[in-house]
Amino acid sequence: MTDDTPQLDNRRRRLIYRAQHRGTYENDLLIGDFVKARIATMTEAELDELEEVMEFPDAELADWLTGRKPIPAHADSPMLRRIREAALNRT
Repeated sequence: MTDDTPQLDNRRRRLIYRAQHRGTYENDLLIGDFVKARIATMTEAELDELEEVMEFPDAELADWLTGRKPIPAHADSPMLRRIREAALNRT
């Protein structure tokens, strides 16, 4: 049996876990799916941005990612906008 999943370093594995175990099912899906699909190709700077995004409380992230509330200036970042775009374009 072969595994086509690339070997990920500890930081990336930890970020996948954090993204998929946020505390709310909605964020587990929205953030977790985004991270799992893209983590292998993220740069160190993008990983830093991702870690910053994941410091926000779940309730706020859910509101921003679903478009219920706009992303406030203090939280706005390219990474948060990318996650939001992916969340809003889910099928």
